[in-house]
Amino acid sequence: MKTIEMEVPDQLYKKAVGLVKEGWFRNENDIFAEAIRRFLDSHKPELMKKFILDDVEWGLHGQE
Repeated sequence: MKTIEMEVPDQLYKKAVGLVKEGWFRNENDIFAEAIRRFLDSHKPELMKKFILDDVEWGLHGQE
């Protein structure tokens, strides 16, 4: 396990604390770990490459 230190906007942190208080997560660390996991799952290199190629195609030829 690695420990990281990060800064988050106050409003984002307050929402995280609220989810913990409501019982959705054990603590704020679990929320931010889940957020990072979801981000990495949705930003896999092959998926990002496809999105970039789609954007380039659209930029070159536009939408019909």
